[in-house]
Amino acid sequence: MGLLAGALSALLTLSVYAAEDAFQELPIHWMWWPAIGGLAIGLGGLILPQALGVGYDTIGALLQGSVTTKVILGVLLVKWFIWAVSLGSGTSGGVLAPLLMMGGALGDLEAMFLPDEGAGFWPLISMGAILGGTMRSPFTSIVFAFELTHDTNVFLPLLVGSVIAHVFTVLTLKRSILTEKVARRGYHLSREYAVDPLEILLVREVMRTNIVVLPATGALREFQHSLCAHRSQSQQLLPVINGEGRLVGVLTPGDILERIGQEGEAALRWTLGELVRQETVKAFPNQPLRVVVYRMAEKGITRMPVVEPSSGRLLGLVSLTDLLKARTRPLEEERRRKQVLSLRFFLPRGEVKGESRTAAARR
Repeated sequence: MGLLAGALSALLTLSVYAAEDAFQELPIHWMWWPAIGGLAIGLGGLILPQALGVGYDTIGALLQGSVTTKVILGVLLVKWFIWAVSLGSGTSGGVLAPLLMMGGALGDLEAMFLPDEGAGFWPLISMGAILGGTMRSPFTSIVFAFELTHDTNVFLPLLVGSVIAHVFTVLTLKRSILTEKVARRGYHLSREYAVDPLEILLVREVMRTNIVVLPATGALREFQHSLCAHRSQSQQLLPVINGEGRLVGVLTPGDILERIGQEGEAALRWTLGELVRQETVKAFPNQPLRVVVYRMAEKGITRMPVVEPSSGRLLGLVSLTDLLKARTRPLEEERRRKQVLSLRFFLPRGEVKGESRTAAARR
């Protein structure tokens, strides 16, 4: 049951965001999307009225086992469809009651071939497993299901089903149905209690955009003197871009001097695009800094160009120094905290402790 609930949880999450992606492709203004979602809800209600609304009556009927197989299948499929389409369209809606309803329907289907443990046993366990797998909160689902029944005998099966469903979705999905929405808005979330600043800060927040770049079509002869003079400056990695601003590769002043030392005057006829390193390790603006740190350690580098994933356009540079500054940012914020409540102690002669009489009078 835990595996089936985990599979359904993963499919529910994927269907919601598949519907959202489908609405993004529609050639109409987004203000019409909720209307289309409402149309889908209305069609679902015509097919199966029990799938509409919060559905607590339907949930109760599923727990009591007083519904037919046709209604069970209808609740599972129709509710799934209208819920995914309505949420994907941007219509306001929740996840708790729909998950309980679909979990109860799945449990009633499984009760047809699982051992008879009494009315409502398998639907209850399936509700908890669906809730724990979809929302990534197995212990919350256990407590919630227990509050419905006050039966301590369901603790162990709830624990087994919810944890297995949770493990299934963790292994098959990167994020839960709740955190996926936040991630799509450009924010990165961590589930750790002690959060590493490199885990919650993104590359775009620390990268440098005021940098020196080189044109790929320029000859080395034109930039020889400036490149040699640039050797003493702080930027030791020089991105080479084409006319559209896309990254072609990178160079360092050391690469230039080495090539000139090997080929002499013949090297000056080469273009910068022909001299770049063949393999360039890149960073992307929405990556957590921890990914960049790992990649730097793996490749043995301290600087990386930041490019746009879709177009390859150069956005900036990120270096080990930028990562160290990001790591110390929480410490600086702690030091800059100011006392909100200002306390003043008046002495018997009317003086204020720690302040002059003039400053106290001004206050």
